[in-house]
Amino acid sequence: MLFDSHAHYDNKRFNEDRLEAIKKAYDSGVMYILNASADMASSKATISLTKEFDFVYGAVGVHPHSAAEMTDEDIAKLEEFAKEDKIVAIGEIGLDYYYDFSPREQQKLWFAKQINLARKLNFPIIIHDRDAHKDVLDIVKAEQARDVGGVFHCYSGSVEMLRDVLENNFYISVGGTLTFKNAKKAVEVVEHVPLDRLLIETDCPYLTPEPHRGKRNDSSYVRLVAEKIAEIRGMSFEEVAEITTNNAKRLFRIK
Repeated sequence: MLFDSHAHYDNKRFNEDRLEAIKKAYDSGVMYILNASADMASSKATISLTKEFDFVYGAVGVHPHSAAEMTDEDIAKLEEFAKEDKIVAIGEIGLDYYYDFSPREQQKLWFAKQINLARKLNFPIIIHDRDAHKDVLDIVKAEQARDVGGVFHCYSGSVEMLRDVLENNFYISVGGTLTFKNAKKAVEVVEHVPLDRLLIETDCPYLTPEPHRGKRNDSSYVRLVAEKIAEIRGMSFEEVAEITTNNAKRLFRIK
Protein backbone atom coordinates (compact mmCIF):
# COMPACT_ATOMS: atom_id res chain seq x y z
CA MET A 1 0.00 0.00 0.00
CA LEU A 2 1.49 3.32 -1.13
CA PHE A 3 0.58 6.98 -0.58
CA ASP A 4 1.63 9.48 -3.25
CA SER A 5 1.68 12.57 -1.06
CA HIS A 6 2.02 15.10 -3.89
CA ALA A 7 0.53 14.91 -7.38
CA HIS A 8 -0.98 17.28 -9.94
CA TYR A 9 -3.65 15.36 -11.83
CA ASP A 10 -5.42 18.60 -12.74
CA ASN A 11 -2.42 19.41 -14.94
CA LYS A 12 -3.16 19.67 -18.68
CA ARG A 13 -0.70 16.88 -19.42
CA PHE A 14 -3.34 14.48 -18.10
CA ASN A 15 -6.18 15.90 -20.18
CA GLU A 16 -6.19 12.99 -22.63
CA ASP A 17 -6.07 10.11 -20.13
CA ARG A 18 -6.64 11.39 -16.59
CA LEU A 19 -9.02 8.57 -15.62
CA GLU A 20 -6.70 5.90 -17.00
CA ALA A 21 -3.63 7.39 -15.26
CA ILE A 22 -5.33 7.51 -11.87
CA LYS A 23 -6.72 3.98 -12.32
CA LYS A 24 -3.24 2.77 -13.29
CA ALA A 25 -1.91 4.19 -10.02
CA TYR A 26 -4.54 2.41 -7.96
CA ASP A 27 -3.97 -0.87 -9.79
CA SER A 28 -0.24 -0.59 -9.02
CA GLY A 29 -0.84 -0.40 -5.28
CA VAL A 30 -1.25 3.34 -4.68
CA MET A 31 -4.16 3.46 -2.24
CA TYR A 32 -3.97 7.20 -1.51
CA ILE A 33 -3.13 10.26 -3.60
CA LEU A 34 -2.89 13.85 -2.40
CA ASN A 35 -3.54 16.29 -5.25
CA ALA A 36 -1.85 19.63 -4.56
CA SER A 37 -3.09 22.84 -6.15
CA ALA A 38 -1.19 25.57 -7.98
CA ASP A 39 -3.69 28.44 -8.26
CA MET A 40 -7.38 29.22 -7.80
CA ALA A 41 -8.52 27.31 -10.90
CA SER A 42 -6.35 24.37 -9.90
CA SER A 43 -7.90 24.42 -6.43
CA LYS A 44 -11.38 24.08 -7.94
CA ALA A 45 -10.17 21.23 -10.14
CA THR A 46 -8.63 19.50 -7.14
CA ILE A 47 -11.97 19.57 -5.33
CA SER A 48 -13.58 17.93 -8.37
CA LEU A 49 -10.95 15.18 -8.37
CA THR A 50 -11.55 14.41 -4.69
CA LYS A 51 -15.23 13.97 -5.43
CA GLU A 52 -14.63 11.75 -8.45
CA PHE A 53 -12.14 9.34 -6.85
CA ASP A 54 -12.54 7.79 -3.41
CA PHE A 55 -8.80 7.54 -2.80
CA VAL A 56 -7.85 11.07 -3.95
CA TYR A 57 -7.54 13.80 -1.30
CA GLY A 58 -6.68 17.42 -1.92
CA ALA A 59 -4.89 20.57 -0.85
CA VAL A 60 -5.99 24.03 -1.95
CA GLY A 61 -3.68 27.00 -2.30
CA VAL A 62 -1.67 29.21 -4.62
CA HIS A 63 1.87 28.37 -5.73
CA PRO A 64 4.49 31.15 -5.58
CA HIS A 65 4.54 31.30 -9.39
CA SER A 66 1.03 32.79 -9.23
CA ALA A 67 1.46 34.88 -6.09
CA ALA A 68 1.38 38.19 -7.97
CA GLU A 69 -2.19 37.43 -9.07
CA MET A 70 -3.53 36.85 -5.55
CA THR A 71 -6.02 39.05 -3.70
CA ASP A 72 -7.59 38.99 -0.26
CA GLU A 73 -10.73 37.76 -1.97
CA ASP A 74 -8.78 34.66 -3.01
CA ILE A 75 -7.91 33.98 0.63
CA ALA A 76 -11.62 34.07 1.45
CA LYS A 77 -12.35 31.70 -1.44
CA LEU A 78 -9.64 29.29 -0.31
CA GLU A 79 -11.23 29.25 3.12
CA GLU A 80 -14.50 28.21 1.51
CA PHE A 81 -12.76 25.59 -0.65
CA ALA A 82 -11.13 24.15 2.46
CA LYS A 83 -14.55 23.27 3.89
CA GLU A 84 -15.00 20.52 1.28
CA ASP A 85 -14.92 17.05 2.84
CA LYS A 86 -11.65 15.70 1.43
CA ILE A 87 -9.56 18.86 1.43
CA VAL A 88 -6.93 18.19 4.08
CA ALA A 89 -4.19 20.84 3.65
CA ILE A 90 -3.26 24.27 2.30
CA GLY A 91 -0.81 24.02 -0.57
CA GLU A 92 1.26 24.08 -2.36
CA ILE A 93 2.51 27.41 -1.07
CA GLY A 94 5.94 28.88 -0.53
CA LEU A 95 8.74 30.65 -2.36
CA ASP A 96 10.46 30.04 -5.70
CA TYR A 97 13.57 32.13 -6.32
CA TYR A 98 14.72 29.95 -9.21
CA TYR A 99 12.12 31.14 -11.71
CA ASP A 100 10.96 34.32 -9.93
CA PHE A 101 7.71 34.32 -11.93
CA SER A 102 6.25 36.55 -9.19
CA PRO A 103 8.14 39.36 -7.41
CA ARG A 104 9.78 38.05 -4.26
CA GLU A 105 7.99 40.48 -1.96
CA GLN A 106 4.65 39.30 -3.37
CA GLN A 107 5.68 35.68 -2.90
CA LYS A 108 6.56 36.34 0.74
CA LEU A 109 3.37 38.29 1.42
CA TRP A 110 1.01 35.62 0.11
CA PHE A 111 3.01 32.76 1.59
CA ALA A 112 2.56 34.38 5.01
CA LYS A 113 -1.14 35.04 4.43
CA GLN A 114 -1.77 31.45 3.38
CA ILE A 115 0.07 30.20 6.48
CA ASN A 116 -2.23 32.39 8.55
CA LEU A 117 -5.23 30.85 6.78
CA ALA A 118 -3.92 27.37 7.56
CA ARG A 119 -3.53 28.30 11.22
CA LYS A 120 -7.08 29.65 11.27
CA LEU A 121 -8.36 26.38 9.82
CA ASN A 122 -5.93 24.17 11.77
CA PHE A 123 -4.72 22.63 8.49
CA PRO A 124 -1.17 21.48 7.72
CA ILE A 125 0.64 23.23 4.89
CA ILE A 126 2.50 21.89 1.87
CA ILE A 127 5.61 23.99 1.20
CA HIS A 128 7.28 24.63 -2.14
CA ASP A 129 10.84 25.82 -1.48
CA ARG A 130 13.18 26.36 -4.40
CA ASP A 131 16.40 28.30 -3.88
CA ALA A 132 14.74 30.17 -1.00
CA HIS A 133 15.64 28.13 2.07
CA LYS A 134 16.44 30.99 4.47
CA ASP A 135 13.41 33.10 3.62
CA VAL A 136 11.08 30.11 3.75
CA LEU A 137 12.28 29.14 7.22
CA ASP A 138 12.21 32.76 8.42
CA ILE A 139 8.55 33.07 7.37
CA VAL A 140 7.65 29.65 8.78
CA LYS A 141 9.04 30.77 12.16
CA ALA A 142 7.64 34.32 12.07
CA GLU A 143 4.13 33.10 11.21
CA GLN A 144 4.27 30.28 13.77
CA ALA A 145 3.59 27.61 11.16
CA ARG A 146 4.77 24.99 13.61
CA ASP A 147 1.33 25.27 15.22
CA VAL A 148 -0.11 23.33 12.27
CA GLY A 149 3.01 21.76 10.77
CA GLY A 150 3.09 20.30 7.31
CA VAL A 151 5.59 19.05 4.77
CA PHE A 152 8.46 20.41 2.70
CA HIS A 153 7.56 18.77 -0.57
CA CYS A 154 10.32 17.53 -2.87
CA TYR A 155 12.80 18.52 -0.18
CA SER A 156 15.93 20.11 -1.65
CA GLY A 157 17.61 21.38 1.50
CA SER A 158 20.69 20.06 3.27
CA VAL A 159 21.07 17.65 6.17
CA GLU A 160 21.96 20.69 8.29
CA MET A 161 18.69 22.45 7.36
CA LEU A 162 16.79 19.26 8.17
CA ARG A 163 17.12 19.90 11.90
CA ASP A 164 15.38 23.28 11.56
CA VAL A 165 12.61 21.73 9.47
CA LEU A 166 11.98 18.97 12.01
CA GLU A 167 12.08 21.33 14.99
CA ASN A 168 9.34 23.39 13.36
CA ASN A 169 6.99 20.40 13.21
CA PHE A 170 7.43 19.56 9.52
CA TYR A 171 7.83 16.35 7.59
CA ILE A 172 9.95 16.04 4.49
CA SER A 173 8.90 14.40 1.26
CA VAL A 174 11.18 12.97 -1.40
CA GLY A 175 10.36 12.14 -5.00
CA GLY A 176 11.87 10.99 -8.24
CA THR A 177 14.99 13.13 -7.95
CA LEU A 178 16.20 10.70 -5.28
CA THR A 179 16.75 8.14 -8.05
CA PHE A 180 18.87 10.47 -10.23
CA LYS A 181 22.57 9.68 -10.55
CA ASN A 182 23.60 13.08 -9.15
CA ALA A 183 21.30 12.85 -6.10
CA LYS A 184 24.07 12.85 -3.49
CA LYS A 185 22.43 15.45 -1.22
CA ALA A 186 19.02 13.78 -1.39
CA VAL A 187 20.58 10.42 -0.49
CA GLU A 188 22.29 12.00 2.54
CA VAL A 189 18.98 13.49 3.68
CA VAL A 190 17.22 10.11 3.40
CA GLU A 191 20.04 8.55 5.43
CA HIS A 192 19.46 11.03 8.26
CA VAL A 193 15.74 11.84 8.36
CA PRO A 194 13.77 10.13 11.14
CA LEU A 195 11.57 7.50 9.54
CA ASP A 196 8.48 8.87 11.28
CA ARG A 197 8.89 12.19 9.43
CA LEU A 198 9.36 10.84 5.90
CA LEU A 199 6.87 10.96 3.03
CA ILE A 200 7.14 9.91 -0.61
CA GLU A 201 5.71 11.60 -3.68
CA THR A 202 5.85 11.84 -7.45
CA ASP A 203 5.01 15.53 -8.11
CA CYS A 204 3.55 14.09 -11.30
CA PRO A 205 3.55 14.91 -14.15
CA TYR A 206 7.00 16.27 -13.23
CA LEU A 207 10.27 14.76 -11.94
CA THR A 208 9.88 11.25 -13.30
CA PRO A 209 12.24 8.80 -11.58
CA GLU A 210 14.82 6.63 -13.24
CA PRO A 211 14.60 4.57 -15.40
CA HIS A 212 11.64 6.48 -16.88
CA ARG A 213 13.18 9.95 -16.71
CA GLY A 214 12.09 12.09 -19.65
CA LYS A 215 8.59 10.58 -19.77
CA ARG A 216 5.47 11.94 -18.07
CA ASN A 217 5.37 10.97 -14.42
CA ASP A 218 2.38 9.35 -12.70
CA SER A 219 1.67 7.95 -9.25
CA SER A 220 2.49 4.37 -10.21
CA TYR A 221 6.15 5.43 -10.22
CA VAL A 222 6.11 6.35 -6.52
CA ARG A 223 7.03 2.70 -5.98
CA LEU A 224 10.48 3.46 -7.41
CA VAL A 225 11.01 6.16 -4.78
CA ALA A 226 10.06 3.74 -2.00
CA GLU A 227 12.40 1.10 -3.44
CA LYS A 228 15.29 3.59 -3.48
CA ILE A 229 14.64 4.55 0.15
CA ALA A 230 14.57 0.87 1.09
CA GLU A 231 17.93 0.40 -0.61
CA ILE A 232 19.47 3.43 1.15
CA ARG A 233 18.13 2.55 4.61
CA GLY A 234 18.63 -1.21 4.38
CA MET A 235 14.94 -1.93 4.78
CA SER A 236 12.34 -3.84 2.85
CA PHE A 237 10.10 -2.11 0.33
CA GLU A 238 7.08 -3.21 2.36
CA GLU A 239 8.42 -1.50 5.49
CA VAL A 240 9.03 1.77 3.65
CA ALA A 241 5.59 1.64 2.04
CA GLU A 242 3.85 1.04 5.36
CA ILE A 243 5.81 3.71 7.27
CA THR A 244 5.43 6.46 4.67
CA THR A 245 1.75 5.70 4.16
CA ASN A 246 1.07 5.86 7.89
CA ASN A 247 3.06 9.11 8.14
CA ALA A 248 1.03 10.75 5.39
CA LYS A 249 -2.26 9.57 6.86
CA ARG A 250 -1.24 10.97 10.24
CA LEU A 251 -0.14 14.34 8.81
CA PHE A 252 -3.28 14.79 6.71
CA ARG A 253 -5.58 13.22 9.36
CA ILE A 254 -6.90 10.53 7.07
CA LYS A 255 -8.41 7.49 8.78
